[in-house]
Amino acid sequence: MPLVPMRVLLDHAAENDYGLAAFNVNNMEQIQAIMMAAEETESPVIVQASRGARKYTNDAYLRHLMLAAVELYPDIPIAMHQDHGNSPETCFSAIEQGFTSVMMDGSLDADGKTPASYEYNVKVTKQVVDEAHSRGVTVEGELGTLGGIEDGHGAGLSEEEAREHLTDPQQAEQFCADTNVDALAVAIGTSHGAYKFKQKPTGDVLVMSVIEEIHKRLPNTHLVMHGSSSVPQELQDIINAHGGEIPQTYGVPVEEIKRGIEHGVRKVNIDTDNRLAMTAAIRKVFAEDPGQYDPRKYLGPAREGMKKVCLDRMTYFGQAGNAPKVPVKTCKEMIDFYK
Repeated sequence: MPLVPMRVLLDHAAENDYGLAAFNVNNMEQIQAIMMAAEETESPVIVQASRGARKYTNDAYLRHLMLAAVELYPDIPIAMHQDHGNSPETCFSAIEQGFTSVMMDGSLDADGKTPASYEYNVKVTKQVVDEAHSRGVTVEGELGTLGGIEDGHGAGLSEEEAREHLTDPQQAEQFCADTNVDALAVAIGTSHGAYKFKQKPTGDVLVMSVIEEIHKRLPNTHLVMHGSSSVPQELQDIINAHGGEIPQTYGVPVEEIKRGIEHGVRKVNIDTDNRLAMTAAIRKVFAEDPGQYDPRKYLGPAREGMKKVCLDRMTYFGQAGNAPKVPVKTCKEMIDFYK
């Protein structure tokens, strides 16, 4: 099965009322963990790479790792997504590298740090949509600004500041009309990274009502939740019990993500949870076997730890069992769809 445009997966998820976890990757073990979980649960897959990941791993390695996943798992539909493209040029380079989906994050200026104007956002997002759709490639946009910083991307807003930059539902309706994006990432108070909330989030800090209102206005638009790792307490505890120093932090409860899925969320970004799972496994190996030096002996458990998180999310979001049901379309076939 070839790599598929993300729009194909989003449409199927919408038609069948489930969500899709989108997992960030930087190396081989992470892609292996995702695909092992996908095979076990028969889940369609969104694998995404940030600009930081592309720089760290190199596009050629990423591309061939993804092609290896396609070869080894021919029954699993896989979308390869550029996460948080900071400029049209970044998105275009991803398309040239074979990505079947790109995110143009025009909510920030090209520096990836400064909140941008609505006009700038529309301009750069529409530019990417026009080029990507002519090639059958999916486009995700973003409106509103998330807190935190991840891989050098993000305005670094505090929990309080993030609440001042939530997505405006009326503006979201206009933005989708102005750009024709396939999916819209919305700001509801979440943050990039592990340090999202100082206490378990309530409706005052995690404003799920924004999603519900946008879904009422745009029932046919695929919504995306960024910064949606749950930061499991047990992983924090394992890390800290084996030499780590992670301050107490809280993520997005999975039950709130489920609520989002019930109101139009089709893509849920998961990165921090997988990083924590791998770090916990590696720290445990080093603490229990300090003489260990073989990377396979600690990267293997790290891969298993991440696989468990992927299994949990795939099952809970409802994507498990849907891989055989997704209609296969290539980017070339999607060109006619956009026409």
